[in-house]
Amino acid sequence: MRLGVNIDHVATLRQARGGLDPEPVFAALIAEASGADAVVAHLREDRRHINDEDIFLLKGVVKSRFNLEMSIAPDIVSIACKIKPDQATLVPERRQELTTEGGLDVVANQDKIKKVVEKLSASGIETSLFIDPFKKQINAARQAGARMIELHTGSYANAKNKAEENSYFKELKFAVSFAEGLGLQVFAGHGLNYINTSRIAAIRGIEELNIGHSIISRAIFVGLGNAIREMKGLIR
Repeated sequence: MRLGVNIDHVATLRQARGGLDPEPVFAALIAEASGADAVVAHLREDRRHINDEDIFLLKGVVKSRFNLEMSIAPDIVSIACKIKPDQATLVPERRQELTTEGGLDVVANQDKIKKVVEKLSASGIETSLFIDPFKKQINAARQAGARMIELHTGSYANAKNKAEENSYFKELKFAVSFAEGLGLQVFAGHGLNYINTSRIAAIRGIEELNIGHSIISRAIFVGLGNAIREMKGLIR
């Protein structure tokens, strides 16, 4: 199983002081040297962490796979088509949220999303849709032209008790199986940490986990390279 390391919160720390450090590009280089299979960064419309310059620099230095998380806003889509990341992951975005709060509603926005997928594809960019593990959303993602999806694991990660966790885990397992049956590549992420990741990593059919906040948080104490190697060990 592959690991994509999201470096957004390196930029969050930089923005706290409005300076130049820490530099997200350095984090990307450390991530790759420590075994990351992809580097993930989210260019939000409000630029609260990763900014345009970061994206251009990351495209130039990432040698594994650069996965750009993004909304379907026209200006963001234009930037993606100009930079040409290896992969674009379409996510929902609200200005007031602290972090992405759920999956993209492909059912309600299928026509808009399909046009974005087609535009990105025409620029040679593979597109994944970040969605909740619901059958109707998976079907809609396939109909929108996506070949890859990333299942939102937030409900599982935030479960209040074991019974609730088990219920969300079963939901994820079914979603993976269903998506595979449609010929989709399946990734997963959101809220995964050093306690709850191993169980998700054991689900057959998930090809990649994308994890950011918990890795960057742990890096404060053990260093980024060690934090990534520990997570790689868990998902093996």
